[in-house]
Amino acid sequence: MSDHQLRTRTPAGPAPGPRTPGSRAAAAFRAAAPGLAVYAGARALGLLAFWAAASAAGKDPLGPLSGRWDSVWYQRIAENGYRYTVTLPDGSVHSDLAFFPLLPALERSLSEVTPLTLGGAGLLVAWTAGLLAAWGIYAVGAHLSGRRTGVVLAALWGVYPTAFVQSMAYTETLFTALAAWALYAVLRGRWIVAGALCVLAGLTRPTAAALIAALAITAAVTLVREYRDERRAGPVLRRNARMIAGVALAPLGWLAYVVFVAVREGSPFAYFEVQAQWGNNIDGGLALAAFIAGLPWPAALGLCAALGLLGWLVVLCVRQRQPLPVLVYAITIVVISLIGAGYFGSRPRLMMPAFPLLLPPAVALLRLRTTGRTAAVLAALACASAAYGAWTLLGSGPP
Repeated sequence: MSDHQLRTRTPAGPAPGPRTPGSRAAAAFRAAAPGLAVYAGARALGLLAFWAAASAAGKDPLGPLSGRWDSVWYQRIAENGYRYTVTLPDGSVHSDLAFFPLLPALERSLSEVTPLTLGGAGLLVAWTAGLLAAWGIYAVGAHLSGRRTGVVLAALWGVYPTAFVQSMAYTETLFTALAAWALYAVLRGRWIVAGALCVLAGLTRPTAAALIAALAITAAVTLVREYRDERRAGPVLRRNARMIAGVALAPLGWLAYVVFVAVREGSPFAYFEVQAQWGNNIDGGLALAAFIAGLPWPAALGLCAALGLLGWLVVLCVRQRQPLPVLVYAITIVVISLIGAGYFGSRPRLMMPAFPLLLPPAVALLRLRTTGRTAAVLAALACASAAYGAWTLLGSGPP
């Protein structure tokens, strides 16, 4: 039976009574359960592969997940607040003010009410948020192209090449969960909910700017289009009051943290100065170009091919006519990830929240002749992602 038939078929028997919010949530969870199961299976495979590799190498399997790289900075903030800086041999200063506060706040709160350490609390937040993100990604995919697409979309996000970060005490899963549900709220016309989720996203990662832009541009286009039809601003503004309120709410989390850093450091541009000290300033792509130019030509060609594939995915998203907020969000995430001067190896991770880019591959996978072939492709991708994750986590460089 097709998805359309499933949605339109009327069950036999008496008409159901009014559905409570709890019953609606339970029904939504049951619908999303296949996508969540596939996602959880992919992440479990990744953890199993890493545990086996770490054990074979005589290393602690939990250390790289909760006690290395950015996760250490988040836990230090959770324990002591914002007060730590380190001076590198080249004289540059790295301040913990580069890290947004929501994850450390959750880590501290959980560690105070449970027996978990800060590292364990960070993993609990990341793993729980990963499931919520997969659910939100499923919801967006199902809303746009049907339930089967939602399931495959959630699965593809779970087998993304750097999906191992979803199992670390990082902010990627938390941010993606907030972004996915905010986009879903916009698609359903729930602008206040979208704005509130955007506030939390703005306290999680600087890339919340992409989500803020998605809401603002969508609202602006809607207002201009309706005003063009009516030529009267009053009715248009009144009719869209909740949309305007949601857009006004959206940037408050991001702005609150930027203002906090400005007051703390006594400079209106302090947050951007802190990011520049970390090498995360915007340079328009010069660092990326210099990195490619410095590679051996086979590696440079391979990287250019990967960037070409990324561009092709963006083109496919446009051709697929994805809704404006979804499209703006994904493209802005990609642009932000490519025009920064930061460490190149982190860029695939920074693009991971741009899950709408996976919608064209999800639709293409569903065009395979049998469900078994789709499952086989996803299984192969899950194995490749797990192997790559184990190899990377046992290395020395940050993801």
